[in-house]
Amino acid sequence: MRAPAGSVTGLCSASATMFAVGMAFLGYWGVYEPGHWRDTDFVVVLLALVGFAALGSVPWIVTAPVAEEGDEKVVTARRAFATGVALVWLSVLVAALV
Repeated sequence: MRAPAGSVTGLCSASATMFAVGMAFLGYWGVYEPGHWRDTDFVVVLLALVGFAALGSVPWIVTAPVAEEGDEKVVTARRAFATGVALVWLSVLVAALV
């Protein structure tokens, strides 16, 4: 089954937008502030970085060359996008609750 025409563009722009939102959160949250880090600070940054890795891989996955027509990797890219979004929002939740 062929992927919808706008799904590649949509996934790429959505992952870039979520990446920017996550970076804005880390900048606002104070990742660059001097002082000692607590264990929860490391958890927040680790969750965010793994989420950024997943979001950053979305354009690479969805635009990878395929051997035959119809073998697009849109489903894999959607899963990577969902994972990245979940991890970034989980890091925001952990930062807000602690």
